[in-house]
Amino acid sequence: MARRIDVTGADGVGLAAWEFGDPPKDGADPEEGAARNTPSVLLLHGLMGRASHWAFTARRLSARYRAVALDQRGHGRSDKPPQASFTRDAYVDDAEAALEQLGLGPTVLIGHAMGALTAWQLAAKRPDLVRGLIVCDMRASALGAASQRVWAEWFKAWPVPFATLADVRKWFGEDDPWVERPHPARGEFYAEVMAESPDGWRPVFDPDQMLRSRETWVYDAHWEELAQVRCPALVVRGLDGELGRAEAQEMVRVLPHGQYAEVADAGHLVHYDQPEAWLAAIEPFLDALSER
Repeated sequence: MARRIDVTGADGVGLAAWEFGDPPKDGADPEEGAARNTPSVLLLHGLMGRASHWAFTARRLSARYRAVALDQRGHGRSDKPPQASFTRDAYVDDAEAALEQLGLGPTVLIGHAMGALTAWQLAAKRPDLVRGLIVCDMRASALGAASQRVWAEWFKAWPVPFATLADVRKWFGEDDPWVERPHPARGEFYAEVMAESPDGWRPVFDPDQMLRSRETWVYDAHWEELAQVRCPALVVRGLDGELGRAEAQEMVRVLPHGQYAEVADAGHLVHYDQPEAWLAAIEPFLDALSER
């Protein structure tokens, strides 16, 4: 079961949060009782992602946690105002608002890519709201202007509209010339962020808003915020992902209470490529948190 809960983010932007799993069985209010009796996790997707990308993880965790995934601004079912702010502060403030309005804190933040950056920036800003952090395949170093140009060109290369979802899966999973090793899971990942329109299938997000979101972090390094995270933190990388082993281990060193895990046969979409192995990598960390 996934239950939508509306949240008001920074500047009044409407956000869709999704709670996975069955309501509490103790007769308590689903939100108040869960917050009081059950530890929580908040899952934050990456750029272009959506809360449903966490469905497998969230459903498995919901046996022990109140598991909530957030559609971040500009993504999924959340608002996409043309003139909205897509700064780092806006994303962090949205996640903070979700924690406070849903009564989730202190929580475990689990973030992928851009969502991981949001997670560790929030953990640094509001340590009272965060008791643990899991960073999935996100770099702390600056990526630079060349990276942003490549992304702009990649968006232009998409053959939109796609005639069918099968075409979406094939292009992103097999034919995308910008990717060295396409994978069927990648096709499924992008099929989830497409919606049918009169002329075919188009992304549910505005590519220009995605580029605006991305440009607020690619020119800067983010080591300082990592060093300010005081809770236990786990850095997870896919062996074929974007986060290299040396950088990941340096991130662990910079984190005051950092730990490291890697997932074999996984690319950047670690939790999507290898969902069982991903869970096996994070569950010992979560178990240790529960014992604290």
